[in-house]
Amino acid sequence: MASIKKYATKDGKEFWRVQVFAGNDPQTGHKKYKVRRGFKTKREATVAAARLELAISNGDLEEEKPTPVFFRDVYEEWYGNYINTVRESTWARTAGMFDNHILPAFGDKRIATITTKDVQKAVKQWFEFTSANYKRWYNYVSSVMDYAVRQGYMDKNPAKAVVLPHHDDLAGDEPENFWTKEQMNHFFSCIDQAAHFDIFVMFRVLAYTGVRRGELLALTWNDVSFKDNSVKVNKTLTQGDKGRQIVQAPKTRAGRRTIPVDNQTIAYLKRWRRIQQKSFLRLGINTIGPDQLLFTNTKNGYQSLNTPSKRLHKIQDDNDLTPRITIHGFRHSFISNLLIAGVPVTSVQKLVGHTDPTITLGVYAHVSAKQESEATAALAKYMQN
Repeated sequence: MASIKKYATKDGKEFWRVQVFAGNDPQTGHKKYKVRRGFKTKREATVAAARLELAISNGDLEEEKPTPVFFRDVYEEWYGNYINTVRESTWARTAGMFDNHILPAFGDKRIATITTKDVQKAVKQWFEFTSANYKRWYNYVSSVMDYAVRQGYMDKNPAKAVVLPHHDDLAGDEPENFWTKEQMNHFFSCIDQAAHFDIFVMFRVLAYTGVRRGELLALTWNDVSFKDNSVKVNKTLTQGDKGRQIVQAPKTRAGRRTIPVDNQTIAYLKRWRRIQQKSFLRLGINTIGPDQLLFTNTKNGYQSLNTPSKRLHKIQDDNDLTPRITIHGFRHSFISNLLIAGVPVTSVQKLVGHTDPTITLGVYAHVSAKQESEATAALAKYMQN
């Protein structure tokens, strides 16, 4: 039986509303009702209720069509699931990619109407804008569309038929992101230890342990064993939601590692700890606790992730150092110099936390000139005998 009631809108106008029982929902078992409103008189509502009951009983009631689903809507559904599968630093970066590049291209389009041509056009524009990230943006678009297919929002994924462009390799040698032992020693000679011992020690740890930037800035004194001459890596500083700095576990199990440290680096660390304690004690800050960071800002908090790079650039600029390398270049140098020194690749792999030795060898693209000349001389000697 229909329910007919009067109701008032916010502006005080009165209308009639009809509610008719339409059976039970087969999925939940709950009762379903069809509602119509906006009738000016009770008579209009009564007539509409009778027609609605008849349509329901005959089974020819036209179901309401779903609201068109936009790409932005599907992305929000997909993203709600995605954040439960990756770390905060990853989903935060992903959100930025969508906000800055993907949603401007597809956000306001009905996802079922997006064609391969539309995706190809966006990829072409991204390709002209960046050398590498366009592939990642494309993959995210395809992931959202795969989700849309599974949810029934579209019949097939048009991104699957896109042809990805690629940049040709440039002629000439790629810039080296690596320093030989001589270049590394020259770099350290450019740092005034008396005035900037904290900076000297920071780069010493980078060069002699091969830790990543985030791993370095997350180190606490509890991670340093003066007894065993080692540094334990079990966390990393990174960016989370809205750019805030957070500490996370290493990305892989291999990332958790203990790195043996040479005696000289240990001696520098001991000296730096004494200096740090005295400096902060003058400010009324106690830094004796085991969770005290090795490298901090002036308020004894985490340094900015950009601080090591800024310091490196200044030293390189002030001393005209070449080739110029990045902070990650210290890690490359650590790997390459270990391999040049004859350390087995499996040992180097464990020291730097790579899951696969091929990753370690992929970084190692540098062989000393001395080794090259020795190799060719050995070949000539062999051929002559």
